[in-house]
Amino acid sequence: MSKIVAIIEARMTSSRLPGKVLLPVCDKPMLELLIERVRRIPQVDEVVVATTWNDSDDPVHALAAAIGVSCYRGSENDVLGRVLGAAKTFRADYIVEITGDCPLLDPGLAEQCIDDFFRLKVDYGVVSAADFPSGTAIQIFPTAVLSEVDREFPDNPAEREHVSLPIYSQPERYKVYRLEADEDVNRPDLRFDLDTPEDFELIRTIFETLYPGKPDFRMQDVIDLLSRRPELSLINADIQQKKAEL
Repeated sequence: MSKIVAIIEARMTSSRLPGKVLLPVCDKPMLELLIERVRRIPQVDEVVVATTWNDSDDPVHALAAAIGVSCYRGSENDVLGRVLGAAKTFRADYIVEITGDCPLLDPGLAEQCIDDFFRLKVDYGVVSAADFPSGTAIQIFPTAVLSEVDREFPDNPAEREHVSLPIYSQPERYKVYRLEADEDVNRPDLRFDLDTPEDFELIRTIFETLYPGKPDFRMQDVIDLLSRRPELSLINADIQQKKAEL
């Protein structure tokens, strides 16, 4: 039986919002809320937090221990090596890669993407910010494929920082699948990344509005909320969005 491990990249250092992954919302650290959502992805066998050896990331390790989640510590800059190390340590056959700045990840979209990944027998599947709101992305690929690109790109900073870049940038070599967004959630104009104080204010408001009555709220619930309260979308509307990857 193949093992699917969700690996969440999380660290405390951030140029625009230091300590963002542990900021409190609904009396819980943001990372804990993200882990709750990842645990709702039915195909995931284990959740692992991949943080760094830096002393500043000791609180991330402590949170993982406190809530019963495995933690792997590795290089700050070699993110590919850190994710691969976590995958090998916890015997993952398949990696669901998630970044700690995506607390509004939708378990239902992740479930659909993972199902399609296996049904279509591809090498890489993604819920992409090119189709869905940014800050909701997940990626899935075999550990064996990540091991291949690890061997082939041992020193290139771009490949080491952007873990899956060598996979989806070679469609002639690897079969790539991107989940198609239904019309109701096809909103790449919306920004749900956790990267600035403005982002935090928006995400905090969304959680405080939806989480108490429906802890398993989905992306459609968020979009419906913004339709009822369009002023919320203005909170971080001026933040420069990074270019969406595949």
